Amino acid sequence: MKLYRTDRGNFVEEDAQHYRVPEMSWDDLMAREDLPEFLAGVVATARPSSEFHAARVLAPIGQQEVWAAGVTYYRSRGARMEEAKNAGGGDFYDRVYSAERPELFFKSTANRTVGPDEKVRIRRDARWSVPEPELTLLVSPAGRITGYTIGNDMSSRDIEGENPLYLPQAKVYSGSCALGPCILLATIPLPHATEIMLEIFRRGMVEFAGCVALTELKRDPQVLVEYLHRENSFPHGCFLMTGTGIVPPNAFTLASGDRIRITIQPIGVLENEVA
Repeated sequence: MKLYRTDRGNFVEEDAQHYRVPEMSWDDLMAREDLPEFLAGVVATARPSSEFHAARVLAPIGQQEVWAAGVTYYRSRGARMEEAKNAGGGDFYDRVYSAERPELFFKSTANRTVGPDEKVRIRRDARWSVPEPELTLLVSPAGRITGYTIGNDMSSRDIEGENPLYLPQAKVYSGSCALGPCILLATIPLPHATEIMLEIFRRGMVEFAGCVALTELKRDPQVLVEYLHRENSFPHGCFLMTGTGIVPPNAFTLASGDRIRITIQPIGVLENEVA
């Protein structure tokens, strides 16, 4: 099942049919510990609705915070070490990769987050910007993974590389996060063979493409959630990006007009243009 937030209300999809979710705020939905089971009940009792097809799909976020995990793939470890070596922080990322405690950082709020077909941004004071395609967890207030979505953790690699302490400036700014197109409801983890695909188009042509499977993800998503919930509370639930294993070559940087397409089956496709 997939859950969509739209300008005409909330809808759940099952077997290519869409059902309107009973009147309930998005935040109340996200806070439900039994979200997959509750929506299964909606599908079992409601009639299909034709309204979804005229609706505009929005970013699936209300008052939830978006957090992110770093250096969870070997490829990301290498890229971070390379970009930070001139600042003397090259081995920081190697230590994080092998440490028991993961790197977790605040990423975004709803007003900084865009949805499908909306525009992400690159910082005007950055020279080296990349998208980071990530499997993103929906986590309930009690720490249960109730769903999955696609996330784009837009990043300014030159700013972070200048000094690791500049991470918040490299990661957190208006238009630095995209989520969508839906939430895939979860009762069991996604298969390890699940692939994340990234395509970047420039003037209609593929400028870069890459793919990684969840088998390359070093950290157990549930362990990431457990660390995130230590000394933190999320009354409306939260999102947790699980890191990226796809890193474009050092010579590549995003430009205005590029289109970023991230595909994770069976979640779907998140596509955004760079402002």
